[in-house]
Amino acid sequence: MNDLIRTTTNEQQEILISGRELHEFLQLTTPYHIWFPRMLDYGFSEGTDFCTKMFESTGGRPKQDHLVKLDMAKEISMIQRTERGKQARQYFLELERRWNSPDMVIKRAHEFLEKRVAELTTEKLVLTQQVKELQPKASYYDMILQNKSLLSVSKIAKDYGKSARAFNKLLHDLGVQYKQGDIWLLYAKHQDKGFTQTTTHVIDADNAKISTKWTQKGRLFIYDLLKNEDILPVIEREENTERKNTC
Repeated sequence: MNDLIRTTTNEQQEILISGRELHEFLQLTTPYHIWFPRMLDYGFSEGTDFCTKMFESTGGRPKQDHLVKLDMAKEISMIQRTERGKQARQYFLELERRWNSPDMVIKRAHEFLEKRVAELTTEKLVLTQQVKELQPKASYYDMILQNKSLLSVSKIAKDYGKSARAFNKLLHDLGVQYKQGDIWLLYAKHQDKGFTQTTTHVIDADNAKISTKWTQKGRLFIYDLLKNEDILPVIEREENTERKNTC
């Protein structure tokens, strides 16, 4: 069966349909902003049957859409009592049948396990780096530097007139760090030098954001490393230019 109506899935592996795209497929004359609230009179509730989504229209103004779960989409299609409604409902029933087939269930389970293994691998690597970060050399110099404020890579990158993305790639090319999932981690030879501090910020029960920031010692390390590559901060480049202009 061809994909009559585009679908997506959420983190709970539930099939979602755009309310506006369903409305368009049904070829209804009632405007969407009037039609959808009417559908809610049939007992559908936000958070259970659908969620609201905002996006920019062609005029730049915020526009409202709704991500509708499959059961709600089937019932809405049946309510229309039109040939298009019947066609949409049959399509959703077939989609549901295929989605719940043994092959698809196994496929989704396999994809979930692959994702979980990747997450656990990342967590292990982050923990390894954090353990080594907590074991800096016991010198007065290190203690002073670790008491200073931490810096994001975007702040250091700005000193060199670069974007965070370009700067991360530069440090990767120089053998300082590598990317694991969505975060950058130091190679093992740099992890116990006190260059970074990696923290986990809990957003909610199911989500957490890992953040790696540079210490002042790490900033000096980057400075010396890049200086050897003839890459200077913007302020030093400006000073060099001024000296040349006065010669």
